[in-house]
Amino acid sequence: MARSWSELFVTGDDGASPPPAETEERRRGFFSRLRENMAKSRQALGAELQSSVFQTLDDQTWERLEETLIYADVGAPTTARIVERLETEAGSGGLRGGEALTSRLRELLADAARTGEDTIDLRHNPTVILMVGVNGTGKTTTIGKIAWHLHNELGRSVVLGAADTFRAAAVEQLVAWGERAGCDVVRGAEGADPGAVAFDAVEAARARGLDVVICDTAGRLHTQHHLMEELAKVRRVIDRQLPGAPHETLLTIDATTGQNGLRQALLFREAVDVTGIVLTKLDGTAKGGIALAIAQELGVPVKLIGIGEGLEDLRPFDPDDFARALLEP
Repeated sequence: MARSWSELFVTGDDGASPPPAETEERRRGFFSRLRENMAKSRQALGAELQSSVFQTLDDQTWERLEETLIYADVGAPTTARIVERLETEAGSGGLRGGEALTSRLRELLADAARTGEDTIDLRHNPTVILMVGVNGTGKTTTIGKIAWHLHNELGRSVVLGAADTFRAAAVEQLVAWGERAGCDVVRGAEGADPGAVAFDAVEAARARGLDVVICDTAGRLHTQHHLMEELAKVRRVIDRQLPGAPHETLLTIDATTGQNGLRQALLFREAVDVTGIVLTKLDGTAKGGIALAIAQELGVPVKLIGIGEGLEDLRPFDPDDFARALLEP
């Protein structure tokens, strides 16, 4: 599974000089921040499991484990499958002692978070990434951070499409990120047609020979059907400009919304064929288990997670590190 930015993006640069390998120190540093910033989820889940739940194995043990996982928003169907598997393995004598059970639980949680294709293919010319999500999820900030990493770590030329034409602050924020990341921004007049801006952004990338287009869109509630239809229109317009595009559609979800994020993902997926999730604000919630629920119940991979405001706090999702951060004391 993807750990570093160079592992997240498929570039096809087999004959070129690879980007500098990420140091083990940097990876350890991110895991340390991940663990620290997921303290609320770990306290809701890991502390309870570490303290007592596996001291005796009876019906009450498995009920308490189910309650703990559901409280962390792992979701009822996913929880049921994990607990049933763990109970079966414990009953067969294959697992003995709380440490072995906790270790196996960590493996099962990591496995539950794995689904689908967790990389992003940049081998298109250009690659078009469409960003969608409700207001307040950190979508525009996420775009800026992705652009920065693409440009500064992978050497990709990037243009940003400011197709959120209804909120002037969103355009200004994207322009600021474009300057920071060294990327041009294609923008329209306030209130302009979002599809037209996305069309122009793709056209600009093709004319200039740029590698990647990232299109912002207006935040919208998943219950606003007319806006969801507009989002589907933006996608169709992009496809007309460049058949097969967008090549990646990333949905940003605020982890603090818990199971509501799952409902958002379901409806956005129906409108625009979501290919990956960016799970933000994990540092502010006890509901980190929603990453597993999304992966298992929707089959949509979590590709990026956000655990803070800094550039280094947006990171390719790694299920093993995520499970460790949830459970390790």
